Amino acid sequence: MTSPAQPQTESSAWNIPNALTAFRLVLVPVFAYVLLSHPHDPWWRVASALIFVVAIFTDFLDGHLARKHNIVTTFGKLADPIADKALTGMAFIGLSIIGELWWWVTIVILVREWGITLLRFVVLRYGVMAARKGGKIKTVLQALALGLLLLPLPHWLLPVGWAVMAVAFVVTVVTGVDYLLEANRMRRVATRPTAEGDRYETPQSGTGQPRPAENDTEDGGPEHGGPDQTGTDR
Repeated sequence: MTSPAQPQTESSAWNIPNALTAFRLVLVPVFAYVLLSHPHDPWWRVASALIFVVAIFTDFLDGHLARKHNIVTTFGKLADPIADKALTGMAFIGLSIIGELWWWVTIVILVREWGITLLRFVVLRYGVMAARKGGKIKTVLQALALGLLLLPLPHWLLPVGWAVMAVAFVVTVVTGVDYLLEANRMRRVATRPTAEGDRYETPQSGTGQPRPAENDTEDGGPEHGGPDQTGTDR
C-alpha cells in the first residue's frame, strides 16, 4: 500500500544556495560601479565582465545545489528571481548608459523579463506555468551576449557581440509571446466547465487536475524550492 505523500517542509534559511544568492545580490552594485565608473578603461571593462560571469555562475550553482539537496526556503523563492533580474537588468541598463546598446533594446527586454515574471505569479490561480525550452535558450543567449558586450572588444569583433545580442533579442521577444499565449490557454482551460475536459486546479475550487510542475524554471528546474516549488521565468 502506498503511503500518502508528505508535505514538503521548509529548510533552514542558513544554507549554501541562499548564501550564493545573497552574494549575487551584493555583486550587483559592485558590478554597476565597476562598469559605470570607468566605462572606457579596458581593464575596468574586463573586470566588470568577470564580475558578471562570476555572478551568473552563482545563479547556476545555487539552483543546482538547491535541487540536489531538495532545499526549500522562502528567502530562496523570493530572492533568487530578484537577484537574477537585478543582475541582467543592471547589465542591460549599464550597457545602454555607456552607449554600447540601444536603449529601445534594453527597454523591450526588461519589459518582457519583468512582465513574464509577474505573469507567472498571476496565473498561479490556474496552475504552474512550466518553463519552455526556448526560455532556457534565451537565458543562455542573453548571458553570452551581455558577457561579450561588456568586454572591450576590438572593432572587428564587435559585430559578433551585436549578432549574438540580436539573436537573444528575437528569442526573448518570441518566448515572451509564447508565455502570453500559454497563460491565456491556462486561463481558458481553468475556466472551462469540468465536463468538457481537464482543468487546472485553482485555490478557489480545488477541482480538476493540477498542471505538472516539472522543469518550472528556464534554467532547468526549480530554484531553492525542490521539485514542487513554483519557478520563475529566466
